[in-house]
Formats: sequence, C-alpha cells, structure tokens
Amino acid sequence: MSRFSKDTLLGLAWAIALVASLSVLFIGEILGQTPCVLCWFQRAFMFPLAIVLGLGLWWQDQNVGRYGIALALGGAAVALWHMGLYAGLIPEKIQPCSASGPSCTDANQSVLGIPIPLMALVSFALIGVLCALSLKEKQV
Repeated sequence: MSRFSKDTLLGLAWAIALVASLSVLFIGEILGQTPCVLCWFQRAFMFPLAIVLGLGLWWQDQNVGRYGIALALGGAAVALWHMGLYAGLIPEKIQPCSASGPSCTDANQSVLGIPIPLMALVSFALIGVLCALSLKEKQV
C-alpha cells in the first residue's frame, strides 16, 4: 500500500470516525431518534476513535493506528451482534434492549433504507483496515 502515506491512511480513518460520530449525533439530537442500547455501545467505541485518531494525527504519533484497531475491533463486535439481531440471526430473547426503550430491530434502525448496524459495521471495518495498513508502511 505504498500509494498512500501513513498520514493519509490515518486521515481517512479519522474522517470516517468523525463523519460516523457526527451522523449519529445528528440522528439522535436533530432527528430525535433515541438510540437503542446497542447503538449506545457502538457510540462508546466510535466517539473515542474520532478523538484518538485526530489527536494522533495532530501530534504525529506514528503508532496511533494500534489504538484505532483496538477500538474498531470492539465496535465491530458490537455492530456485528446488533446486525445479527436486526437480521433475525440472533433470537430476540437474547436482545439487550429494554421493553420501554427503542428496539434494536425496529424499522427506525435504518437510514435511507440502510440499517444503522450495517453502516456501523462497515465503518468500524474500514477504520480497522486503514489503521492496520498505516502500521504496515515502512518507516523512511
């Protein structure tokens, strides 16, 4: 992956994390769609990703990708579980959402016809891959 510099790869990962973080804030705060429990857990991984990767770029930390990978793996695990619930692969009796709150499998869990858990899973996967590639680049 010599076509892209380490900073470019980390910058792309940071941009994805920032856009994802701002998007869920828009969905929750502007559109008024209350997040389900699993969405909150995903946010617990995505919000720090935007901050950690941004600070790593700012301070020119050449190894910040390793922290990005760790956070992306945790977030991807939650997003994968959420997608399993959404798709019906995981029985609803295992569902962590409360009866009084929003459902993890509700129709409100999609934007423009794309499930929010799928968008989160793709975002975490892209961030993880970009961070991993940034660590593989040879030092000059």
